[in-house]
Amino acid sequence: MSHGAPPFGPSVKLDRPAFVDPTVRLFGDVEAGEGTSFWPYAVVRAEMHGVRIGRFCNVQDHAMLHVGSGGPTVIGDYCSITHRVVIHGAVIGANTLVGIGAVLMDGVKVGENCVIAGGAFLKEGTVIPDNSVVMGLPGKVVATRDNFRQCHRNALIYYENALAYAQGRHDAWSDAKLMARVQQQVEQAAARRG
Repeated sequence: MSHGAPPFGPSVKLDRPAFVDPTVRLFGDVEAGEGTSFWPYAVVRAEMHGVRIGRFCNVQDHAMLHVGSGGPTVIGDYCSITHRVVIHGAVIGANTLVGIGAVLMDGVKVGENCVIAGGAFLKEGTVIPDNSVVMGLPGKVVATRDNFRQCHRNALIYYENALAYAQGRHDAWSDAKLMARVQQQVEQAAARRG
């Protein structure tokens, strides 16, 4: 946990987070995998069910993750939950990016390698298949394509940025060698998929 991060209760379990901003609030049965980062003013609340966040995810500024009355919130590995996103009792597959200001309501199920466009609203019970691009109010699939590289890259860039922030550096994205290394990691991960 980064220096100055707030103490969380005993039910919050973070596995070697890359960065946790001191303004972050985590309550209840919350678990996050290795390398995950939590950015300014992110809030995660888990009262009656748990919130599970995978490895190398990023929960960006002002995001709000909460459980639904009918079940937990679950986020797969290498996901980007971007600025001002609200996730309420939804399940999100690995390598998915949820765009700025999107809202995912109770019972939503999003597959792997998806992009949920900024401002999209996914109403209760919406099911999104793997490799989808979703836009609109209510959110609908507007394209089908393999978004793995794009989403995996975004998650890795945020991971590297989080490591820099944890050291007080705010310039990681201007490092061309770092960006080239991330791209190489993305291509290696894509090759392992087959």
